[in-house]
Amino acid sequence: MEKKLRQIAVLAALSWPQLLWAAPSAVTTDSTVFVERRETDAGRRLEMTDTFDKGDRVVTVLRWQRRQGTGGFTITNPMPRAIAYQDSSLDDEDVSIDGGKTWGRLGQLKIGNRLASPEDVTHVRWRISPKVAALGRGQIAYSGIVR
Repeated sequence: MEKKLRQIAVLAALSWPQLLWAAPSAVTTDSTVFVERRETDAGRRLEMTDTFDKGDRVVTVLRWQRRQGTGGFTITNPMPRAIAYQDSSLDDEDVSIDGGKTWGRLGQLKIGNRLASPEDVTHVRWRISPKVAALGRGQIAYSGIVR
């Protein structure tokens, strides 16, 4: 029963609407969560699922669409506690390790005397430039490991 509740919590957290720092309803987002499965020939495939196990690598594809307005915007995504952040499809994301109070790049943020690791990430944000926002839509993929 505990495993099932954790799976439901993981799925709900990963599917939760993304926070936007743009005018209300100027930008909409939705996301799809996949689990990565290894093939016997050393390949990988993504499959949709509603169950996750500890150690599963999950990939979330976040899609955004600009409905109105101009200029760039920021998408901020809290990472569920059940997921250890790993990587993003964009190389310029900022991360927070303290619940969104401070931001920086992995490799620069510290917890005490050590550098923060991807597993310490509590929030991820992506700045969508005015040039990219002018395209009207886009997507970002990020991955994590179920704790």
